[in-house]
Amino acid sequence: MSTQNSSKTGVILMTYGSATTAEHVTEYFEHIYKGRASRALIQDFENRYRLVGHSPLVEITESQASHLQELLGDAYVVRAGMRHSAPFIEDAVAECKAAGATSLIGVILSPQFSSFIMEGYRTAFIEAAAKHGLEEGDVVAEPWGTEPHFVELLAERTREALEKLNKKYGVSVPIIFTTHSLPKRVVEKDPSYLNQLEATIDAVRKRLDPGLLWYAGYQSAGHTPEEWLKPDLVDILADLHKQKTSAVLIVPIQFLADHLEVLYDLDIAAKKQCEEHGIAYHRIELPNTDPQFIEALASIVKKSEMQ
Repeated sequence: MSTQNSSKTGVILMTYGSATTAEHVTEYFEHIYKGRASRALIQDFENRYRLVGHSPLVEITESQASHLQELLGDAYVVRAGMRHSAPFIEDAVAECKAAGATSLIGVILSPQFSSFIMEGYRTAFIEAAAKHGLEEGDVVAEPWGTEPHFVELLAERTREALEKLNKKYGVSVPIIFTTHSLPKRVVEKDPSYLNQLEATIDAVRKRLDPGLLWYAGYQSAGHTPEEWLKPDLVDILADLHKQKTSAVLIVPIQFLADHLEVLYDLDIAAKKQCEEHGIAYHRIELPNTDPQFIEALASIVKKSEMQ
């Protein structure tokens, strides 16, 4: 029997979106800030994009969707949808409907998330589903920071990197688990975010050497005067300098594809700070389209179907 006219499940991989190059920053910020972004902020990010060349977030997310489609098979229609850049979440929902989807599953591409911050994803997803007549069968996956395939991938990449670095430097190289910072007021309203981060770190650490020296910190705090989560990565690196640490391994546990907050905030800004402190900078590769990560996404979809 042909699957062309059969009911299918639409799967939307949802992420924040990104400007691709410096030339796209103004348009991108307009969608986020609705004209409230200062020229200084726009110029700062235009410079960051020039330094990294371009952000591959959108193309990697679309590739993740393509790989997931191949793994899940013809009973599913998988698309990538962005909050703040094309292809938007509504575009992805419309494509799923046109391809025969009669129900929808949304997967937020952040393993751990605050419902307060992520409400925008749910709203965009639910509104798009209703607009295209799919509101009766729509569901957004719950936080998935301890999904076994995902955790094992992080542990494998950390373990492999440490084996090489420990041998290279002749010492046990410490690791820093990094996650996206949030305003302290947000976490006070929704403390589950911190619990999710702790659960992911604990799950990864259980698969590593129990004697491993590790730290957990926050990166990419926003451009607002309010208090953000601590310790910041900057502060941890300063402390490691005082301890005369020779090298460090950065382990992002929240970012799933190469993009500005990794290519600039880590690979340029944090690396420069390390160099100033005499610390050799290293980080693990992000999941991107690793088959094990695609398996994790498939597991999340299957679990969400039972919600």
